[in-house]
Amino acid sequence: MKRLLKFLKSYRKECVIAPLFKLLEAAFELFVPKVMASIIDVGIKNQDGPYVLKMGLVLVALAVIGLSCAVTAQFFAAKAAVGFSTKLREVLFGHVEDLSFTDIDQAGTSTLITRMTSDVNQVQSGVNMTLRLFLRSPIIVFGAMIMAFTVDASMAWIFVIAIPILAIIVFGIMLLTMPLYKKVQSGLDKVLGITRENLTGVRVIRAFHQEETEKTRFEESNQALTAMQKFVGRISACMNPVTYVVVNLAIMILIYKGALKVQIGDLSQGQVIAILDYMSMILVELVKLANLIILMTKAMACADRVASVLEIGTDESSKDNVSTPHDDAQPIETFVGASVAGREDADYLVFDHVAMKYRGAGEETLEDVNFAVRKGDTVGVIGGTGSGKSTLVNLIPGFYSATQGRILLEGKELSSFDEAELRNRMGVVPQKAVLFQGTIRSNLLWGKPDATEEEMWKALELAQAKEIVEGKDGRLDAEVAQNGRNFSGGQRQRLTIARALVRKPEILILDDSASALDYATDAKLRASVRSIKDQTTTFIVSQRASSIRHADLIIVLDDGHVAGLGTHEELLTNCEVYQEIYYSQYPEERKEAVANG
Repeated sequence: MKRLLKFLKSYRKECVIAPLFKLLEAAFELFVPKVMASIIDVGIKNQDGPYVLKMGLVLVALAVIGLSCAVTAQFFAAKAAVGFSTKLREVLFGHVEDLSFTDIDQAGTSTLITRMTSDVNQVQSGVNMTLRLFLRSPIIVFGAMIMAFTVDASMAWIFVIAIPILAIIVFGIMLLTMPLYKKVQSGLDKVLGITRENLTGVRVIRAFHQEETEKTRFEESNQALTAMQKFVGRISACMNPVTYVVVNLAIMILIYKGALKVQIGDLSQGQVIAILDYMSMILVELVKLANLIILMTKAMACADRVASVLEIGTDESSKDNVSTPHDDAQPIETFVGASVAGREDADYLVFDHVAMKYRGAGEETLEDVNFAVRKGDTVGVIGGTGSGKSTLVNLIPGFYSATQGRILLEGKELSSFDEAELRNRMGVVPQKAVLFQGTIRSNLLWGKPDATEEEMWKALELAQAKEIVEGKDGRLDAEVAQNGRNFSGGQRQRLTIARALVRKPEILILDDSASALDYATDAKLRASVRSIKDQTTTFIVSQRASSIRHADLIIVLDDGHVAGLGTHEELLTNCEVYQEIYYSQYPEERKEAVANG
């Protein structure tokens, strides 16, 4: 919790005013039993009506002033708590946006969502209640004990014994439940993860008729969370009855001793009632304090979870691995411009013995990848499932860092580029086509915020998406639903390609982004991409040999290794892996090749 207190700096005034007015409310409340004692011992005993009326008006005045103080305190406490959570969410969201892909992969989407919503709400409630009650309840408890000494010192010692016992109960339960509440929040993460998975994959679940299986899986996690919540709830629930038992025992002793003292004339009836009122005050405040402790326990557990997200990526252990030179790596000045896979003038983008290993993975996903690309080239990347195709192209925009070797762009190491500068030179179309709620225009403007309509229509034409937009009411201003669900898979892919093309990128990365397109549309798209080759270096990741056969350079990956480099014709001659992929898609050409020897 301490690590998050810096977000309260802007609300120092509120953090002072709220407890101050609560203390004033508590002070006025502590005078009420003394006034009541005076009414009984003076007004009622002497049947003095005017005195009773006067003291009654004093009680009303104390109530009005106390209420005013309470409302003021709650206003400023709420203002501080809401402002604190607003700032915390902003910083947390900004931090998550800045995390590397590795950090997001490790933290998990469902966990980040829980911590940004449920956990922050719990911390907000904790701050609010702390400002309102954390000082008020102890002041009432110890103030009541002190006021009891002003009435009768011998009776007040009962308070001195009861309060430490109550403190041990309250704080003992708090220390016991705090780690349990952390486990509860972790269980909530798991339930949220299953829920998110089911909602995003609902079509697959229904297609395979796995509704009952998923219901069972959800119920098991939900029941585990419920059992955990019940367990910690039972422990927390013990606080109120145990404190009631201790306080009521103290009240019984006070009544017994008070009756004896009244009988022998050492105490008046009003004084006994005042002492009982102070003990009742302690009971009420301890119940409030107990509930506050439970809430604070949850809030502190959630605060630790939120703070742990803010710490992701801030220490060396949580950063992407920094690339280290390969044992066989050549100096940059001799490597760039030298012969790399037979491409003497290829010096625009160079992979120099690059290896990549995901954090926590047992083996390297890519190993000793070594190739170079000319500016304006079209590069095809092909290979079996899990061969490292997406990993390779994700290294180019710096989504992940190489764990070995170097990636050079125009002779400079990729890590030396400013992130914004590097990404502005790229156009990336990921495997999963993602559109954001809004309009077609607003989605295209992600690629280039100041794009003109002419530029947008040109990009749509290149991406074979022009007819999609022309067929919509409003055209560029046609509505796009959340996740683009009012478009088909192929339409979403073409619109995301247009979004990348509208910025006229130096490097265009199409990561299997035409998988939902038919062969005719795919062929037109490839022809369009080739028409801009002098301006843009294009990487095409595909499972289809037809999509990359006309590329200037084809990279064949096999289990993280480069199995072949070259053109389509070269690879058909000397690369077995490429031959296997190509002939599996074009079996009639295999027959011709066999027939021709």
